[in-house]
Amino acid sequence: MPQIITTTVFTIDELSDTAKEAARSWYRDQGIHDDWHDYIFDDFQTICRIIGITLSTHPVRLYGGGTREEPNIWYRGFWSQGDGACYEGQYSHAPGAAKALRAHAPKDTELHDIIDTLQDAQRRNFFQLHSTIRRQGRYSHANCMMIDVERDSPTWQPITEGADDTVVVALRHLAHWLYRQLRNAYEAETSDYAIDEALHVNQWTFTASGKRFG
Repeated sequence: MPQIITTTVFTIDELSDTAKEAARSWYRDQGIHDDWHDYIFDDFQTICRIIGITLSTHPVRLYGGGTREEPNIWYRGFWSQGDGACYEGQYSHAPGAAKALRAHAPKDTELHDIIDTLQDAQRRNFFQLHSTIRRQGRYSHANCMMIDVERDSPTWQPITEGADDTVVVALRHLAHWLYRQLRNAYEAETSDYAIDEALHVNQWTFTASGKRFG
């Protein structure tokens, strides 16, 4: 026989501290949208274009049929050793990159250092350096990136001493930079304040213990 059960529900503001933590944990597990990092990836693609990196792509199936190309950017995190971010593509000198990057990110001195380092290595090699960047293995951090540096010299001049290592370090530094942007964005997205705001705006309700209800 059907029964009517009356349950008292609460908004996030009305819960005890312990119940609030339970409600937040539910949201962290279930409520965070998969696209939270899209704007970070979009900005990274722009930065790569400015620097002179053409990201490799892979096809992704669409729900309605067909495919679209997504950049080869990967990350894993943010809780254990070995977490990080990496990317694949081709790097070569981009004229005006230092000025363009400063215009795009005027306050990001870390990016400025990366492009200045790359430009210095290029200058010492008459802007003839180019690199292939590949992910190696199943992990996703900067040290998983295999980076081959070559010099496209019409007179077969070798790479100046140390320039190849300089380029490798700078391109890996860029992967570290990307990971920090992702981690900072995730921490902001999953902070108590951000979650409480989302729960309040969406008017989600919970039992007294913090279990999702309704």
